[in-house]
Amino acid sequence: MRRTWLIFSQAVTVALAVLFVVVTLKPEWLGRASVAVLPQIVSLQTAPPVAALDGAEGAASAVHVGFSDAARIAAPAVVSVSASRAPARNPHGQDPWFRFFYGDQANAQPQVGLGSGVILAPEGFVLTNNHVIDGADDIEVRLSDGREASAKLVGTDPDSDLAVLKIDLDRLPVITLGHIEGVQVGDAVLAIGNPFNVGQTVTSGIVSALGRNQLGLSTFENFIQTDAAINPGNSGGALVDASGHLVGINTAIYSRTGGSMGIGFAIPVDIAQQVMEGLIRDGQVTRGWVGVELRELTPEFVATFKLPVSQGVLISGVLQEGPAADAGLRPGDVVVGVDGKAINSPVAFMNLVAGLTPGNKAVFAIQRRADHVEVPVVIQRRPKTPQREP
Repeated sequence: MRRTWLIFSQAVTVALAVLFVVVTLKPEWLGRASVAVLPQIVSLQTAPPVAALDGAEGAASAVHVGFSDAARIAAPAVVSVSASRAPARNPHGQDPWFRFFYGDQANAQPQVGLGSGVILAPEGFVLTNNHVIDGADDIEVRLSDGREASAKLVGTDPDSDLAVLKIDLDRLPVITLGHIEGVQVGDAVLAIGNPFNVGQTVTSGIVSALGRNQLGLSTFENFIQTDAAINPGNSGGALVDASGHLVGINTAIYSRTGGSMGIGFAIPVDIAQQVMEGLIRDGQVTRGWVGVELRELTPEFVATFKLPVSQGVLISGVLQEGPAADAGLRPGDVVVGVDGKAINSPVAFMNLVAGLTPGNKAVFAIQRRADHVEVPVVIQRRPKTPQREP
């Protein structure tokens, strides 16, 4: 009996082995029945994600992930900017002894700065960072389709680190402006530019924070922070949302190595649009100014002088013959509001006053020791920031 069972088991094993070899190598030998079995085995491994959707469109949607549509919409309007600066002349360059020891520097190569820009109008207006083109003698713009053109400088605004260029080309792609009010921390964004001059590059990330300031990058700071990779050459490029709409102008990074460390900063689109319109219309950006120096209002100051307020900004200095001095403001005053709007930081004060129209009056709510007073101040035009020497 045992021998019979052994023979049976061996026969079954051999039969299964033969069947496996035939199914694997020569399924057509088994006729139509086996052809129906194999697709079922394969479908268990690969079909469910596609089979759950109907038609070719559903199959494409199942495998399509990412932001290719946003990149396709926005990328054509992002350009590369090359700014050339003539080398500084040495005052001793014509001295024969200087030339003997240091060589002839008359043929020194010009300095070339690389950055990015965004086309915001079909007339050829390109927005970029001021530090990209600062001191440039010649500015060249290269589009993503390979076309190149010399750019004319329309105007600069060092206070926001923005500049507007103009190129004369037809059929220019124009980026669509987004709405900064709808941008939230955690939203997906793309950074588009020309890092390290390798060519147009798209990186992705999220909005890490909003309203970043006191970074020392410009006078007026209200940055979007993102972890989308931004590197040298990305300055002036586009930060776009998942729909391909512009939400910011990439400006700076925090880095200990010179490359991206996941902390980049972009100027919000509403500020960029306001600056561009002012530069195109007037050649400069008109901002309000009152001539004061400010400090944070600390709990120690409040306790020392027994102030009845805990929010506001402390005036630490007043410019002589400035609007604030003419109105009677003095050091030690605490500004708690301007035209009915509460003030809780120096940045908020500067941004609010900058948005006021020069020549108009604004009512400053002041806490002066134990007294609360309201002082009308005539707003003046903010003086232009001196340009850096090239």
